[in-house]
Amino acid sequence: MRRTPALLAVTALVAVGLVGCTAAAPDASCNPTTQQSGALDGVDVTGADDARPTVDLPTPFKVSSTASKVLEPGQGTAISADNQLVVLDITISSGSTGEPIIATPYNGDMSRAFPVSEWTKGFPGLATALECVTQGSRLVIGLAPDDLAEGAASQLGLADDESAVAVVDVRKVYLPKAEGAPVFNESRGLPTVVRAPDGRPGIIVPEATAPTDTVVQVLERGDGAEVADGDTVRAAYTEVSWQTGKVVNTTWDGAPVAVTDQSLPAEVVSAVQGQTIGSQLLVVVPGDEDGAASVYVVDLLGIDG
Repeated sequence: MRRTPALLAVTALVAVGLVGCTAAAPDASCNPTTQQSGALDGVDVTGADDARPTVDLPTPFKVSSTASKVLEPGQGTAISADNQLVVLDITISSGSTGEPIIATPYNGDMSRAFPVSEWTKGFPGLATALECVTQGSRLVIGLAPDDLAEGAASQLGLADDESAVAVVDVRKVYLPKAEGAPVFNESRGLPTVVRAPDGRPGIIVPEATAPTDTVVQVLERGDGAEVADGDTVRAAYTEVSWQTGKVVNTTWDGAPVAVTDQSLPAEVVSAVQGQTIGSQLLVVVPGDEDGAASVYVVDLLGIDG
């Protein structure tokens, strides 16, 4: 099998900018099987869903636009945002020869989480195919020449006018935002948090003196797994200065992060322990002698593994 270091550097291949669907199971109006799936009727995919599949296709295989077909629907969280973390395994085969040309490791490593937007850099045509697909699904996708990023065809060894077939196993889909039940808090003297539809928080700092001790409030309580010591938690967060009310850092313009002492203050890392996935936290970290207090709003999106 030919391999291209440039693509394998991020362990693979795909991705998409997606909008519009909720993280719940997609309804009939959001069904990738309706996208020209007839073009894939001659493609046969066999093998266990936890291993690299065997793909047989009639050659030459050609499509003029994205064609997709869900072979095995999953029951988990749906892909609904371009900054959403996913773990995918994918095998891509040449439309001319039917031979596999590139594949992810299929090694069971569930920490290979990348935002959907990273996958789209090489394969923007997957946007339509992956929209609203759920965790646990296996799908087959016909990729037209225009579905590849500029230069990707030559890196893969494909002709400029050659189609390809991708088999995608959606191993894990992290939440796009906190999805818990609202929790009442006595918030006098503390920041107020509002949310945009995509989950991005707006933080309103009161005209009050910042707390001198760390404050932790659960704003929404999720019903996911409880975070245990040693878990690698992925989270979206926004940090605001108490003094200025301005955003200092945010992941909402990029991708969620692993909650570690390298990415967030120790007070925030500690606050996450014992919380449940799907929760949203407000954490106020007091300033030292030379700095103002910081306000963090943290959405817990999933645990690696």
